[in-house]
Amino acid sequence: MESLTVLDLDHRSVDILEKYEGRNLLIIFYNNTCLGCTGRAIPLAYEYQQEYEQLQVIGIHSEFGDTISTREDIASIFTIETLPFPIYIDPEHRAYDKVYAEGTPHWVLINKDGNVFRSFFGSLKDSRNRLAYAVEAMIH
Repeated sequence: MESLTVLDLDHRSVDILEKYEGRNLLIIFYNNTCLGCTGRAIPLAYEYQQEYEQLQVIGIHSEFGDTISTREDIASIFTIETLPFPIYIDPEHRAYDKVYAEGTPHWVLINKDGNVFRSFFGSLKDSRNRLAYAVEAMIH
């Protein structure tokens, strides 16, 4: 993949692949209104951020309407003062479309070389297992 451009919380353009070049990435595409995202997937992403030093977790809030979320909108789903991992905004769901996401939450693992290693939809048991196996396979 050549680039994956989103907005930071100050609405500045960021190419995720350039910013985190040389890192294994676990990207979760989510939306604040998705209960599976906020109730299961975001906490799971946080667990991965805590467990794996060799993995950078990134949240990308994909916008499906005409508005662009603010920093306050993004932070509103968290019960802690600081965000648990870097979170970006995907206006008009362009990055979401680029990785062929199937819904939210959608997980994308990108290896150190910037290539998509695995990509899949969901937050339930089957996707949790698939994610666990994919992370282990990518970092080892």
